[in-house]
Amino acid sequence: MLREFFYINKSDRRIIIALLAVIVVALAVVHIFGNGDDSKPTAAVQANDDAEEAVPVADTLFAFDPNTADSTTLLRLGLPRRIVTNLLRYRRAGGVFSEKQDFARLYDLTVGQYQRLEPYIQIAPEFRPASTLYPRQTRHGDYGHYDSGRYDEAGSNADGSNADSAAVAPRYSNKLQPGETIALCDADTTMLRRIPGIGSYYARRIVEYGERLGGYVSLQQLSEIDDIPPQAADYLTLGEPHPRQLNLNTLSLNELKRHPYINYYQARAIVDYRRQHGAIRSLDQLSLLPDFTADAIERLRPYVTF
Repeated sequence: MLREFFYINKSDRRIIIALLAVIVVALAVVHIFGNGDDSKPTAAVQANDDAEEAVPVADTLFAFDPNTADSTTLLRLGLPRRIVTNLLRYRRAGGVFSEKQDFARLYDLTVGQYQRLEPYIQIAPEFRPASTLYPRQTRHGDYGHYDSGRYDEAGSNADGSNADSAAVAPRYSNKLQPGETIALCDADTTMLRRIPGIGSYYARRIVEYGERLGGYVSLQQLSEIDDIPPQAADYLTLGEPHPRQLNLNTLSLNELKRHPYINYYQARAIVDYRRQHGAIRSLDQLSLLPDFTADAIERLRPYVTF
């Protein structure tokens, strides 16, 4: 083969020799300056790994406010970096978490992650809606017509006279007595204001939440409304439930996630399931989806149809 090499054109031999020389020099440089440990990553790779590595999750979870927690705190809670990035971007855009349920709407957050952190979410008072500053008092007159219903809601005494007159003391409205009850499923704000401790503010919230649900099916659902006086349940019976049902096969993602028991990720899972597998025939089919726990399916059951 060496003999054949000398039969190659002289200019070609020079090119081949030059290439061989470059290869030899390159191998020498690698041998001299290399660290000799192939298992150890380069500085560039190590830096990239450090950028992707999350702060270790704390052994014990702790209380946090999603409006003020920094990225290190959020990572210690076990949140993936992409979710932390979404949260910080939301706050930079002016977003505020005014109640725990707002955290559940965080993009890419799963049901499991939310349920794990939900007991530790603490919203500072300054981030709550300003309407909660005066939940029990209206602006009627000088006598402080309490929203609890102690005084007549219209600012008048029971006999119709003006309660704002300094010469007339405010009188009690017609509240329910112990043992008297009203049916939650059929109650409007006027009926609910008769419950001791419930005034126009809480009566309106009870009715509004019932509308969002599509009707109450259990008295326990009142506990899902923040700050509702617990003694209100003593004056309520459920009545005859007649829930308004959602058709899981026809509603859009935006329509589905308006229901209090369906968050964005669950709505997206339903829409994706319909696209991949066709119409949903039973709510139990959703148990195969990671976003739906057994409890989530059971509380949703009265409100869906197919």
